[in-house]
Amino acid sequence: MADIAYTLPCAALKKSDFNYELPPELIAQAPLAERSASRLMLVPQAPAAFDHRHVRDLPDLLNPGDLLVFNDTRVIPARLFGQKASGGRVEILIERLLGAQQARAQVGASKSPKPGSRIALDAGGEAEVLGRDGEFYVLQFHVPEALEQWLLHAGRLPLPPYIQREPGLDDRERYQTVFAREVGAVAAPTAGLHFDEALLAALKDKGVDFGHVTLHVGAGTFQPVRVDDLTDHVMHREWLNVGAELVQQVRRTRAAGGRVIGVGTTVVRALESAMRDGELLPYAGETQIFITPGYRIRSVDAMVTNFHLPESTLLMMISAFAGQARVFEAYRAAIAEKYRFFSYGDAMLLFPQA
Repeated sequence: MADIAYTLPCAALKKSDFNYELPPELIAQAPLAERSASRLMLVPQAPAAFDHRHVRDLPDLLNPGDLLVFNDTRVIPARLFGQKASGGRVEILIERLLGAQQARAQVGASKSPKPGSRIALDAGGEAEVLGRDGEFYVLQFHVPEALEQWLLHAGRLPLPPYIQREPGLDDRERYQTVFAREVGAVAAPTAGLHFDEALLAALKDKGVDFGHVTLHVGAGTFQPVRVDDLTDHVMHREWLNVGAELVQQVRRTRAAGGRVIGVGTTVVRALESAMRDGELLPYAGETQIFITPGYRIRSVDAMVTNFHLPESTLLMMISAFAGQARVFEAYRAAIAEKYRFFSYGDAMLLFPQA
């Protein structure tokens, strides 16, 4: 299957249509002590009122036979520091592992490094610049282990840029879902961070089923949309796998009258990328899908999702699902109720527009 890229269905949409004012103190800087203690705003179809609950209440909000789909990607410690031969400091954020010793990465330096140049890494070893791949660099690492293994003790966790502190020891566990298993992301699928073993057990006792996809969240998820006319935006690429087992789970759930609930925008991005003529099919590969209002999301019946940045592609996606006016109404209510926003923040259970 070829790479997937959708163009904007409505040329009138602007980035500025998705702006909102957020008090800085509502940006969560650290996780709560208990994952499932986060607040959960229930956002049913309009005109039904919002309900303010907690994530641990999900067993009361879901039905036996519903299917929760999680993203099982695992975050790698992808941030490295070093210096060029000239002495200039360099920051490396690995975007994707390309093999045992190669990676595609963002490189921050006072001057762009040239092909053939080497970066002495603070953690030991070197990174050789092989060339460019769009906005990224391709690096060859000269380290004593396979790169994936070496990063586990040499790399630093890449917390999102809006978290204004250095990562601590707790973040290595808390910025990772309890079901993470497939190594390759540089950012967590944050809606999944709210689920702990006790909540999963309670959901299982309720008769809710679980399925998994893999989408390796890339560094591009933090890149701002730089154009106001959304038809000019080039969406970042991410690798995903929607397996045959998950496809069969979805079909069984729908046939039995259950609902498919995506845990996070990354799950919805993966599932929509695997849709063909209205049918979910197995797919492994890259996606550039860009979901905005005017696009109809068919793969899920509800979403658990965090609160997203202004003018972000994630905010555009959930606006396509639930309706832009409804989403902004919910965000205004969340701000008024002092919900916590972004990666370590609270969540919403979102239903589609009628």
